[in-house]
Amino acid sequence: MSTLPPCPNCSSEYTYEDGPLFVCPECAHEWPIQAEAEAAASEERVWKDSAGNVLQDGDTVTVIKDLKLKGSGGVIKMGTKVRNIRLVEGDHDIDCRIDGFGPMSLKSEFVRKA
Repeated sequence: MSTLPPCPNCSSEYTYEDGPLFVCPECAHEWPIQAEAEAAASEERVWKDSAGNVLQDGDTVTVIKDLKLKGSGGVIKMGTKVRNIRLVEGDHDIDCRIDGFGPMSLKSEFVRKA
């Protein structure tokens, strides 16, 4: 059985979990569950390509499907090699430079490690 932390407000030992929060029944103080938040923050993100291979900064990848570009009307063709990628946080998790197109952001689900 796990032990719950005492209330930081009144030091009561009768705290309980309510969804993503700890709740104190004596003073009605609520605070977030820190163990899960700290565990998620301490884990490093692992980027994987469409085949499940782990990607790293500086890798060379190949585009696995035609990608239409917003705004310019161009298309990055399937099989285009992209060298020296940089992994970043966000929706489009690869920053790179594609010959003929310039700087670009790609999603890792549309590339395969070469």
